[in-house]
Amino acid sequence: MNPINDQLKDFLSLPTHPARFTKEYAAAYLGFEPDQITILVNEGLLKPLGKPAQNAEKFFAKIDLDNVRNDRQWLSKATEAVNKYWQRRNAAKAKA
Repeated sequence: MNPINDQLKDFLSLPTHPARFTKEYAAAYLGFEPDQITILVNEGLLKPLGKPAQNAEKFFAKIDLDNVRNDRQWLSKATEAVNKYWQRRNAAKAKA
């Protein structure tokens, strides 16, 4: 995991957070990398607000992030989904 930058550190230390988070802030809040948030959305483990186009910026509700952040089972499932994604990618590279 990459070290957290000052902007994210400042955001996480706010006494209150906004109601919606960008992918980058959601990732920092949950302890994932921004690219891993895309994996979690594709696996159906995170749901962005509204119905954004595939290439549009996605926003996530703080209340939803709070719920999954405190759910050990969800965190385990999310971590497993990211690991399986990379296993599939690495296996595909090995075959090529």
